[in-house]
Amino acid sequence: MAEADTETEGERADEDDEARELDEETLERRRIALGEVRQFGDPVLKSRASEVTDFGADLEQEAERMIGLMQGALGIGLAATQLGLMRRILVFQAGPDAEPRAIVNPDVEWTSEELVTAEEGCLSLANILVDVERPLHARISAVDLGGSPILLEASGLEARVLQHEIDHLDGILILDRTERDQRRGALRALRSGEHFDPAMLEPGDEPGSG
Repeated sequence: MAEADTETEGERADEDDEARELDEETLERRRIALGEVRQFGDPVLKSRASEVTDFGADLEQEAERMIGLMQGALGIGLAATQLGLMRRILVFQAGPDAEPRAIVNPDVEWTSEELVTAEEGCLSLANILVDVERPLHARISAVDLGGSPILLEASGLEARVLQHEIDHLDGILILDRTERDQRRGALRALRSGEHFDPAMLEPGDEPGSG
């Protein structure tokens, strides 16, 4: 015989309140984390980071902090330049079940001829989504936090995240990778503090400059 449902309406309401509070806590953590991330218009985002030459405890602590901020901001990647640190280090977590990783001095060795266009957002461009075409597969050479060489064979979302973050280390933003009409629409939204998504554009409709 099935166990009777003894949960009261009051208990259900308490659970709903707890879920809402958890969401509010998550949003607050995201707000705090994003407060550490440099936003569009900061010149550091258009600057190329320098190679890392010193490895040790400081670098490991920097990576741990970056991973914490990435997760707190609900992101899946973060480059050091987004925090104003001009060093070639990035962290990524391509999916909720993936382990967060940090890599140093990354370089794109190879990309596939097969390209895929998908929407991308960026922690440094609040509320902005644009279509970006990238290779589906990529081979990334780098070193780990101890300076040992590593080679990543990435596909799909992981390849996209890595290319996005390496772009950051080279001073390149998703606005530099998207089509002209989306770039203009995104820039207008950034100036006004509004949300922008490619779906907002009608076919053949180019937003006015401003």
